[in-house]
Amino acid sequence: MSRTVSPLRVLIVDDEAPARLRLRDVLGDIAARVPNRVVGMVANGVEALRLLDEIEADVVLADISMPAMNGVALAREAAARPHPPAVIFTTAYDEYALEAFDIAATDYLMKPVRAERLATALARVSHAPPAAGEDARQHFSVTERGRTIFLPVDEVLYLRAELKYVTARTIEREYLLGDTLVQIENMHPDRFLRIHRNCLVARDAIAGVRRAGESEGEVHWEILLHGLDETLPVSRRQWPQVRQALAMI
Repeated sequence: MSRTVSPLRVLIVDDEAPARLRLRDVLGDIAARVPNRVVGMVANGVEALRLLDEIEADVVLADISMPAMNGVALAREAAARPHPPAVIFTTAYDEYALEAFDIAATDYLMKPVRAERLATALARVSHAPPAAGEDARQHFSVTERGRTIFLPVDEVLYLRAELKYVTARTIEREYLLGDTLVQIENMHPDRFLRIHRNCLVARDAIAGVRRAGESEGEVHWEILLHGLDETLPVSRRQWPQVRQALAMI
């Protein structure tokens, strides 16, 4: 017997009526793939909070630049509720992405919002608890060619500091981040392990260790990774902590 999927209850918040109507239409277009129903359409954050006192919503599609109360303020207020809705920002401007990222927005969609991107964002909401109330950031914010990408933390195998940037490596490719290694280490101490002053590795990405450099007379340990052929050197200073951590993995 197939399980009935309850449609996501969506609240649309945008100060421009055409934008609200377009989002409603796009939601209708993707309803077969991601079941949803619009429970309200309002023009700003104040009206949205007032409506949330009367109805329940699973996700809020919120513009950021709005009068009375903007989308970021709305997201902060909504996150403080006992059962906070997920928040997906829909905006014409990318300069708010880092602030949205800091308050754990589920996604950040640039206008005009495309059906595929909205379907992907809503699917993430339907398969996970609302992200608006999470303390730890679950995505890294990456700006590429004028657009903002949210890179899931659990896809990152390791992070390496190079000059002014931190490179995040996934199975597929590398991304440049604006965060420092110290910030990332403090934010995700249980996920990433420091193996060198310029490198953090995801604990669950570690496939093992091996000795290297014996022929050159500079013996050291290297981390083996799941899914990648490359290895990561462990500094002599970090080896005692790494060895202790590996014993617990």
